[in-house]
Amino acid sequence: MRRGKVWWVDFPEPARRRPAVVLTRDSACDVRSSLAVGPVTGTIRSIPVEVPLGPEQGLSVECVANLDDILTVPKKYFDERITVLSAVVMEQVEKVIALAVDIRID
Repeated sequence: MRRGKVWWVDFPEPARRRPAVVLTRDSACDVRSSLAVGPVTGTIRSIPVEVPLGPEQGLSVECVANLDDILTVPKKYFDERITVLSAVVMEQVEKVIALAVDIRID
């Protein structure tokens, strides 16, 4: 598991199985028992805290990573890797996370 990879995650109840983008830094992925993720959803609201994803990124449908809903999830809930996001998309994810948590990056 590495930062920028999208996995199917079996989220604990009441959530359900859905894709999620790994946000945890690579150096921590091997040693942590839980990883920070940005859930991916088909509910597209076109708001600034969403990063558009879809077939161009290796997902089957148009969707978004919702970075207002960052979660920490135990690795045991990660099921299957779907794709790896490009550096360009991950740069967008970083900018949107900063916006979502109100951090200014100059």
